[in-house]
Formats: sequence, structure tokens, C-alpha cells
Amino acid sequence: VGTTATLYFKDLGPQIGWTTVFLIEYTGPLFIYFLFYFRMTFVYGLDERFTSSPHPVVNLACICHSFHYIKRLIETVFVHRFSRGTMPLRNIVKNCLYYWGFAAWLIPYPTKNPFTWLFFFVSCPNYTYEVGTWISFTIMTQCVPVGLFTLLCFIQMTIWAKDKHCTYLREFKDYPSHRMPIIPFLL
Repeated sequence: VGTTATLYFKDLGPQIGWTTVFLIEYTGPLFIYFLFYFRMTFVYGLDERFTSSPHPVVNLACICHSFHYIKRLIETVFVHRFSRGTMPLRNIVKNCLYYWGFAAWLIPYPTKNPFTWLFFFVSCPNYTYEVGTWISFTIMTQCVPVGLFTLLCFIQMTIWAKDKHCTYLREFKDYPSHRMPIIPFLL
């Protein structure tokens, strides 16, 4: 360096410890999810269709979501070790918007199928979900034959989806023009 050195630093403002960050980030989704799970009338109104859901998948989703965040909270308190690291306090807003906002949006709506939102974007969501499942399986196994199977599966299901999509366009004059056969906004 020589006889002199110049040190530059940037003041990141007030800091908050990582344990506190994670406790704030993970406690919010737990309570926000329950707020929507219990179908509070100040959120859903008084309409009976939106204040109850007899579908078991809604209960299973709540159990899985709650378990995930309770596990994260326990890990934060008893497992993670932080080397006195901190995060700028202003980042907590961004992180909480992410975790807390998605907690409200992830709630299955009281319909027979919690995955119906994909019907707004594609003609054959069953193929989309199946391809997604095979992609996940390929990533999990990291196996070339599984990847090849997934690719061929995608090609075949794309052919079927395009055929069905064309049929829908022919048969239904008011069929939404923004819908794609299998991949939202693309294909």
C-alpha cells in the first residue's frame, strides 16, 4: 500500500441483527396466513361462499404453511449462529413485504380446485402442472434419462395442448385471446 492508505466506507444507516430480522420476517406470514385462513369477515365480507371452505386442501395447506414457518422460527432461535452480522434496517421493509404479502396471496380460495388460477392463462393447465412436476422430479433426481423423459413429455403434451387450444378457439367465439396452450404468455 505504501506509506498511506485511503479507506472508503459507506454508511448503511441503522442496523438490525439477523436473529431479529428472521423473527420479524417469519412471524408475520404465520399470523397473516391465519388471518386469511380463518376467513375473517373484515377481509372477505359477509358472503358465506368466501367465509368458509369445506375443502380439505385448504386445511392441509394451512398445516404445511404453518409448519414451515414454525420450523424457520425454531431454527432461527435454536440452530442458526450469526457472527454478529447485521442488515440495514431499511431492508426489513422490503423483506417483510415479500414474506408477508405472499402469505396473504398464497391462501387457497374456496373453490373445488385450489389451482384454478392457471385456467386464466392456459387452455390445458393439467399439462402445465404435469410438466412442472416432471421438471421438479428431474431436478430432484439429477438423472439424464429422467430429463430426457421430461423433455419428450413436454413435447408431446405441447402438441396435445395446441390441438385442444385450436379446438377451443374454433368452438368458442368469445374464448380469451390472451390464453396460451400450455405455458402462460409464451406457448
